[in-house]
Amino acid sequence: MGEVILTMKDIDKSFPGVHALDHVNLEVRKGEVLALMGENGAGKSTLMKVLTGIYKKDSGTITYEGKEVEFTNAREAQDAGVIIVHQELNMLGDLTVAQNIFIGREFKKGLSIDDKKMNEEAKKLFDRMNIDIDPKEKMANLTVGKQQMCEIAKAISHDAKVIVFDEPSAALTETEIQELFKIIRDLREKQLGIVYISHRMDEIKVITDRVTVMRDGQYVGTLITKDSTKDDIINMMVGRVIYEDPKEHSMVAPDAPVVLKVENLNAGKMVQNVSFELHKGEILGFSGLMGAGRTETARALFGADPKQSGKISIMDKQSGQLREVTINTPQDAVKYGIGYLSEDRRRYGVVVQKSVNENTTLATMEDFTNGLFINKAKEKSVSEKYIKELATKTPSGDQLVVNLSGGNQQKVVIAKWLTRDSDILIFDEPTRGIDVGAKNEIYKLMSKLAAEGKSIIMISSEMTEILRLSDRIIVMCEGKVTGNIDISEATQEHIMDKATRNID
Repeated sequence: MGEVILTMKDIDKSFPGVHALDHVNLEVRKGEVLALMGENGAGKSTLMKVLTGIYKKDSGTITYEGKEVEFTNAREAQDAGVIIVHQELNMLGDLTVAQNIFIGREFKKGLSIDDKKMNEEAKKLFDRMNIDIDPKEKMANLTVGKQQMCEIAKAISHDAKVIVFDEPSAALTETEIQELFKIIRDLREKQLGIVYISHRMDEIKVITDRVTVMRDGQYVGTLITKDSTKDDIINMMVGRVIYEDPKEHSMVAPDAPVVLKVENLNAGKMVQNVSFELHKGEILGFSGLMGAGRTETARALFGADPKQSGKISIMDKQSGQLREVTINTPQDAVKYGIGYLSEDRRRYGVVVQKSVNENTTLATMEDFTNGLFINKAKEKSVSEKYIKELATKTPSGDQLVVNLSGGNQQKVVIAKWLTRDSDILIFDEPTRGIDVGAKNEIYKLMSKLAAEGKSIIMISSEMTEILRLSDRIIVMCEGKVTGNIDISEATQEHIMDKATRNID
């Protein structure tokens, strides 16, 4: 490893209500691969966006090639040789590979674009990388792995000196990952500084020289990869501080019946042979890192996304027996007593330009209509009942939902599904974007619903939330269930171990 090429010192960045980066440090050397790790929300992406000028830092210094710099946009950073290869690929499918690589800086012949020259230059880049891609091929015809290689070629064409790879292998096959590693090793040989953001422990051990860990927007420390174990890294990622007391034992009665049984559910790449059971009065936590397949599983179960195969059985209220059901649409799921609180409240949960009253009855309109007319008095009475029950802070039921806080919007979504009398509730990131006080209220409410016999599937990226509320925890990694842990045996380390791919 060579001299230091990039230093970020005491970087601070706040957004309204969130201290995203709290005096964070980062150092990258020439000819090294530095892993940047941390749980979801630790601040990794924010730090990289500050580096490349997408966000403006509040304080701190960035030193690059011995000079203090502050890029004002990504283009400026690119021109200086600091480039991010994003997880979401920014390629245009209808253009050729070469056109994508040189977009915005095309070679010209007179007034027209010199495609021949661009194809030649793209070919040189691919030769340097030892990969075989036709520069004249349309981007849309390439595999995700090949598109990723083009993104890297584009970075190199800018004469990159520091390249940030953000979850580069998330969508790649094992073969493509090996190709990627060859390229990264080659770049390292050429003395580039490389930042590698990934949750995959096995990759970190294989490809990186040092590991910098962030937690809750703060710098925790840096380890030398070869001298560290997976447990060392996990302990740094999760820390020892748990702000809320975790649940110590399950609150579910030992004889509680199974209300939902999912067997070998398959839906695309992100849901592979997923099986689990949900008991009456249980809060079943779903934990895992970004891209583990938790939301995809919930959406497939709810009929929002198509399923390839699998069996879903729900307890029949009359007989108390499980019976297989067919759920192809959300309407089917609702009919069988499933309610879904999406992580994207404003898109899927509420109609923000309608009132609290109107949103409360959205899933049960048929109970409130008489011919063409809505029974407003009945609607108001039910809505007021839940405003009171859920302690929703609103001047009245006539208030537009857009004017409520995130926590109170969430309560309106809950009221909607309670009005429907859903026995199974899927809470996807129930407290995302909600302040601490409101979080507590949602927690109490969920525990109360479970105590009253509702069954809850809770997807959460917050470890403290999972440990505080769950009776049992399903852990997912890359579309598969990798753990089924009773709360009495659950620890942050145990969950994180199951959520990361093991080192062979």
